[in-house]
Amino acid sequence: MILKTPSMLCLLTLALATLTLAAPTKWYEKYNNVLSRRVLVPQSYYEVLKMRSQIPLNPRAVRDVTCLDRRSHIVYHDENVAELAICGGIAGGDKTKRCQGKPRETYGRSGTALFSLKAMDAKATINISKQKWEQCVRAAREACPTGSLSGICLGGATSGNVGFTLTGV
Repeated sequence: MILKTPSMLCLLTLALATLTLAAPTKWYEKYNNVLSRRVLVPQSYYEVLKMRSQIPLNPRAVRDVTCLDRRSHIVYHDENVAELAICGGIAGGDKTKRCQGKPRETYGRSGTALFSLKAMDAKATINISKQKWEQCVRAAREACPTGSLSGICLGGATSGNVGFTLTGV
């Protein structure tokens, strides 16, 4: 095909430009374009949500949950290690493992996280099981997804409940 006039050349150029501009963008260009970003969420946020969603939730395991400081930065891994460090350590595969030594108060600390537990009744001691404790923390985290918090774990003592606080160190 031979283009004999400049107007035909102009028409052909216009047609090709229109087709090129109308082509769909690739999916990764849409999300990597700086102008199309609305909110930047770090990947670790989604990983933490996925890990938390795998733990069964029992909202009746805890009451009176209070978010103390939502901006307090507590690393998720540190929180999990501190959670299992109470009573000298309740980590392991046995979900029925209980707090040993009958303490009235106990602490679990790791990195940026500190759990403090105290039996609510004056003469009671803490004998909370690993499964019950994990349910309490999971239910409290449902109410306060970030930062430090406090609440009351229903049961978990020889008589009555166990009060707990998670703070950043």
